[in-house]
Amino acid sequence: MKKKITLIVKDTDNNIRVDIFINKKDTDLSRTRIKNLILDKKLKINNKIIIDPSKKVSTGDNIILIIPEPKKASLKPFEYKLDIIYEDNDIIVINKPSGIVMHPGAGNFDNTIVNALVNYDKNSLSNIGDKLRPGIVHRIDKNTSGLVVVAKNNRSHENLSNQFSDHTITRIYQLLIWGKIRPSKGRIETLITRSSKNRQLMEVSRVKGKKAITNYKTLQVFENKNTPTLSLLECKLDTGRTHQIRVHMNYLGHSIVGDDKYKKKFKKMKNISPIIEKNIICLNRQFLHASTLGFIHPKKNKEMIFKSILPKELENLLEILRKS
Repeated sequence: MKKKITLIVKDTDNNIRVDIFINKKDTDLSRTRIKNLILDKKLKINNKIIIDPSKKVSTGDNIILIIPEPKKASLKPFEYKLDIIYEDNDIIVINKPSGIVMHPGAGNFDNTIVNALVNYDKNSLSNIGDKLRPGIVHRIDKNTSGLVVVAKNNRSHENLSNQFSDHTITRIYQLLIWGKIRPSKGRIETLITRSSKNRQLMEVSRVKGKKAITNYKTLQVFENKNTPTLSLLECKLDTGRTHQIRVHMNYLGHSIVGDDKYKKKFKKMKNISPIIEKNIICLNRQFLHASTLGFIHPKKNKEMIFKSILPKELENLLEILRKS
């Protein structure tokens, strides 16, 4: 059943953006969702359809936003054992392994986390977003492992989306990079936009894109005659842009071990221990793991922090490096 929001602009809200005005009055709706509804011609100001989310409102304006009935998802269930580390009536927290994508897309419509969630419980997923992404509030890449929160109902989805939009979610990753980063800890702040050379990749730009902030610190450096210089880092995100950590590390000249898209050319490894070389070559994934995820529970309104240890294949490589 569709919902209609009707608002009158008061003096205190004169001359602010309409998407901000609506979000201010109805905090259950995320800014992103409001923007998409406006672009989809669901907004009227003084009985006239408006498709510009940045339009300024004036005192006395009559605002009507139509929220259509969510579309039913038509997805094929995928029999796949999900690593669920927490679940209640509102959310599911999953420890995603490397090698599986989050939701259907070009080239893979069936064997995804979403299809596995549909198989697990098709009636307990939010359905306000893309019909092929029920429950999906955020994503991590196919060859990245770690923690993801899924919304089981629309109210939770909106609440979590707002937290992501406000950058109040705690997200910490562990990663292994080539080389030794200097200074050993710091903050990377750039704009990130889609690559002009390859639309599937992102890149740092000085003039356009979205602000991206990554805080990093070095946990351990591996450096001896049998080992190419490698560093174990921890990155805490202030923003969550597509491929953010991968782009930022590549930008600094220290791409992530195993990253097949964002990588600098390195000299052939000389005098390297055969076992280290074999484990790096056979990794079949990037050494990037979402180890900590924290947020305010959308219904209980209490902070929740989840942690995930490194997967076996990543921990094994570290053990070999530590012993070399």
